[in-house]
Amino acid sequence: MTAAGSVAVLLAALLLIGGGAYHLTVRGGPAQPLAGPSGSPSIDLGDGKGPGGGPDTYDPNAGIRAGEARVWVRDNQAEVAGAGVSQYGPWRVGDTVVSAIPSGFTGYAAADGQEKWKLPLQTPLCGVPPAPSAQGKLVVGVKESTSESSRCTHLQQIDLTTGRAGWKIPLPPENDHDTTTQFELAISGDTVVVARSAVMSGFSVTDGRKLFGTSSPNGCYPSAFAGGSRLIGIRRCPDPADIHARGQEMVEELDPATGGARWSYKYAPDWTVGRVLSVDPLVIAAHHKDKKTWNLTAFAADGTVRSQSTPAFGVSGRCNGFGNGSGFQECYAAAADADSLYIGAGKPGTTLDTEVTDQVVAVDLNTGKERWRTAEQPKGRTMWPLAVENGRVLTYVTPGNNEAGAVVSLAAADGASQPALQSPAAARGAQGVFYPHGIRITWAGGRLFLLNGRVNSPEPRKASRAILSFGK
Repeated sequence: MTAAGSVAVLLAALLLIGGGAYHLTVRGGPAQPLAGPSGSPSIDLGDGKGPGGGPDTYDPNAGIRAGEARVWVRDNQAEVAGAGVSQYGPWRVGDTVVSAIPSGFTGYAAADGQEKWKLPLQTPLCGVPPAPSAQGKLVVGVKESTSESSRCTHLQQIDLTTGRAGWKIPLPPENDHDTTTQFELAISGDTVVVARSAVMSGFSVTDGRKLFGTSSPNGCYPSAFAGGSRLIGIRRCPDPADIHARGQEMVEELDPATGGARWSYKYAPDWTVGRVLSVDPLVIAAHHKDKKTWNLTAFAADGTVRSQSTPAFGVSGRCNGFGNGSGFQECYAAAADADSLYIGAGKPGTTLDTEVTDQVVAVDLNTGKERWRTAEQPKGRTMWPLAVENGRVLTYVTPGNNEAGAVVSLAAADGASQPALQSPAAARGAQGVFYPHGIRITWAGGRLFLLNGRVNSPEPRKASRAILSFGK
């Protein structure tokens, strides 16, 4: 047995919170169910199929026990298109958490979910960055009109702390072919960058002033960005000798003030950059469709490769990009510290998209080798690493057949587990309709926020769960 395996066996831990608790299974330990509270059998289970009607009908905290974290849940109240619309966020700014649908933004009190403000938009959203600036400013793309076929033409600043709209500017074209129906945006420092139609532009988040613009220098055209503490660009480089070939993809770090490349790295031909799993340290997942394989590449600060490995485990398509083009920072099951990546994983599937990620795997960024992994969770439960805080990996464990969701804490050194938050059993139904294939997650200030990636119009006897939170 390997050292990592020996440690994992020794770390099988019983997690007990407030007398009726979630038991995390680590390698070698059995799964134990969560004892649910007694209550009225007629209560709405919160899965969206009951009578609805708000907190008078459904109480996610019914039967809450000592030590369990109180839950709040809010339903979509806006009329939307018949098939539903995408929902974006959640973004926490101070004591407010914000979500958005194409028609506007809503701010809720982070502690209890009470609505604080609403901001309707004159025309629909057509591009949203993953995160706002450090000052809580978000810059989004909006369409020229309400027509479904209308193009993206403007940038709009939103102050998430107050719910007020700021500057709005038309996006100046970079060339004669610069038109699109969707923007790819990212924010780094005081710069928002916009990718569309093989061109990119950068603007000041503070006042909308244009900082730079470019089309396709060196034969490689920009396709997307990842933002945060660093600005990472992804370019596609066609093969000049074969227009039908996939060519190569290039990753580079950009100066947010000028758009200039600090360094660049080209992947081998036919490899597709799928996801930026971490910006600092930079960790990227890429895949090769024909070879049916994927890899992890960790970069040093100067762009040199620290490690590149082909994992023996599988991950969701949302975390390696296979069959999923929803955004280069759209993996919500990965976190990193200076030396390791922690990612939700499972057994490799028949494709590069693994549906069941019932473990957490730690990968050494210096060697690319697996350091440790938790054991498989009971059927129906998945694990989503959220953040690394004080040497521990905060991880969301989704609800199971008889268990509500929980946040557990894994030691970054060896995976040893401790309880962090346990939600009441009555919240299981509502949590269960935040579907893994579309969920968006934020962990901030000791609270977990779950956002459904798609919502429907309200109906008399059916709720469309929009956002749920539990924590301190």
